[in-house]
Amino acid sequence: MNEKKGRAIALLPIGVFLVLYLGLGIIFEYVMKIPMGFYNVPIIVAFLAAILVACIQNRELVFDKKLEIMAQGVGDKNIITMLLIFLAAGSFVGVVGRSSAESVAYFMLTLIPARFSVAVLFVVACFVSVAMGTSVGTITLLTPIAVAVSRASGFDMAFCVASVMGGAMFGDNLSFISDTTIAACNGQGCEMKDKFRENFWIAFPAAVITLILILVLSFQTDIQGQVSQSYNLVQIIPYVLVLMGGIIGLNVFIVLLTGIVSGAFIMLIWGHTAPVDLLTNMGSGVSGMFETCMVAILVAALCALIREYGGFDALLSWIHRIFRGKKGGQLGMGLLVGTMDIATANNTVAIVMANPIAGEMAQEYGISPKKTASLLDTFSCIFQGIIPYGAQMLVAIAAVGELGDSISAFQIIPKLFYPMFLLLTSLVTIIRSDK
Repeated sequence: MNEKKGRAIALLPIGVFLVLYLGLGIIFEYVMKIPMGFYNVPIIVAFLAAILVACIQNRELVFDKKLEIMAQGVGDKNIITMLLIFLAAGSFVGVVGRSSAESVAYFMLTLIPARFSVAVLFVVACFVSVAMGTSVGTITLLTPIAVAVSRASGFDMAFCVASVMGGAMFGDNLSFISDTTIAACNGQGCEMKDKFRENFWIAFPAAVITLILILVLSFQTDIQGQVSQSYNLVQIIPYVLVLMGGIIGLNVFIVLLTGIVSGAFIMLIWGHTAPVDLLTNMGSGVSGMFETCMVAILVAALCALIREYGGFDALLSWIHRIFRGKKGGQLGMGLLVGTMDIATANNTVAIVMANPIAGEMAQEYGISPKKTASLLDTFSCIFQGIIPYGAQMLVAIAAVGELGDSISAFQIIPKLFYPMFLLLTSLVTIIRSDK
């Protein structure tokens, strides 16, 4: 077993993936000027190339043995659970659709004075993203409303869009059905309710500080007009049920099943959709999770080989030389997943890749599974919420462009208060933790 120790070359497949994915993404996005260039790179093909490199390595093992090792990695209970939750969450989002989220936004904007419109956008984005479990979906739905608020009230466009993005990352970090939460909790073998409680006292103070700053800036702006649109409050019931069930601590499958059944009932009874369309939407929601599921499978297979070859032992040895003590270990985990996120521009993929390494770090440094899951999710969301080539930023810019306005990432980034404050509260939490 000692021959596995210190084999840094075993990490080569991860390097191959990063060079392919990040390199092609940069070329497509900034050299060839292809819109959403990073998301034209086939991430599954990049992982297949990495697995091919891993299979070529270590000729001491026959190919059949390598297949057996990969199968054991994929067959882990946490991986199977993660895949099933991904599919169930996709079905829920497909059932409730986009009109429910819009109802929440327009309901609050109708009731509250125009001066508080940007604060409302942030709060609504927080609620919708927690309920829907997707930051990209939240940004897609609410950015057009943010543009409408900016046009009607006079608030700066970047200020409005950044507030939506910040609220979206709040829910991405905390939601029980977010793919990042699912990946972090199942990767570390902890209950979602425990991770939520650990995470809440990091994310909530950051959200409160952000809201206060938004209000201060709002009162310094001359505003006029108000956004008004029809809404249907009944459609938000499935979201509320999912949110309550998760907080109470019900099994995640029961929570999602409750949301799916209640959502289907409401959409059918109130005539918002036909039975055939409902099934089609469920199928589309599940299909939207296929790539995420495949990435989870491939990463599990790849990491099983890297662990067998001794790559994780080499990485842990290097981490030990730099980060000392429990606080250092927590910071090391945050930087690990943050680096993965910068390289992949996908916080779920970053968590899935960091999970096995972070799990071994947790044992070495004596960090609990719920704390590890919280750190992975939080730091991945911090970096994902700011990088100019992330899906969240690109979707927001594209949504503004479709409405006839233009905005750049570098106009939005200085106003992304929530990710910045989330980094601050995360560091404070680590500093205040036990040695």
